[in-house]
Amino acid sequence: MKLSILTENTAGGKFKAEHGLSYLIEYDEQKILFDTGHSDVFIKNASQLGIDIQSAVDTVVLSHGHWDHGDGLRYIENKTLITHPGAFIKRYRRNGQQNIGLAISNDELGKKFNVITTSNPYSITPNIIYLGSIPRDNNFEAQSTSFVDEKQKDDFVPDDSALAIKYNNELVLISGCAHAGICNTIEYAKKVSGLTRIKAVIGGFHLKSANKQTNKTIDYLRSNSVELLYPSHCTELPALAAFYNAFQINQLKTGMTLNF
Repeated sequence: MKLSILTENTAGGKFKAEHGLSYLIEYDEQKILFDTGHSDVFIKNASQLGIDIQSAVDTVVLSHGHWDHGDGLRYIENKTLITHPGAFIKRYRRNGQQNIGLAISNDELGKKFNVITTSNPYSITPNIIYLGSIPRDNNFEAQSTSFVDEKQKDDFVPDDSALAIKYNNELVLISGCAHAGICNTIEYAKKVSGLTRIKAVIGGFHLKSANKQTNKTIDYLRSNSVELLYPSHCTELPALAAFYNAFQINQLKTGMTLNF
């Protein structure tokens, strides 16, 4: 399995960067684009890696309906797009007026893509599963939110999802932002996949500081003996420092490739 970092907050070498996330996953004879960032940076970085996204990719997975994960959809077309049915609402920061949801509407996406929406787990291949709605079962994640929806009600980003990948009887978890909580996400991925050993956890953890939630997350990851850990994107510096102290993590940068 190969994972290429096409969009991340931090630039690597001569690659471009932006606040966003986009990974290309090559596995099970598939090339799957996981999120698109918010511009065409993912296309430009892919080109530097010798990859033509428009011709190489048939399937796109959108982890949730936030601008920094899905606005890059404006720059590609004629693919299968898999996401949660709740990904298309307008959403805002509390007391904010700018829509931080998708810039492209559900109707427009329907004209550009074969859109598959599901809140249930969806098998892209026998070994690659889109998780759909993630149960929020523990008592330390997804307890508060700084977002509101188009009705000005608290938006806990119920469309937040992830990919569970079965790799040599171990689990590789790919997260966009983990608004549902990265531990909740892993627990659900274990249940859906039937696997308990975790090879790697990669992506946004949506942790902002070295607080109780971050410390409980570190304890959880230790107890599950996660082999490879790559918190990135919306995992901010104080939390990243805590993860470095606990696991000696490496920072993800655009242009990097991870091989399993």
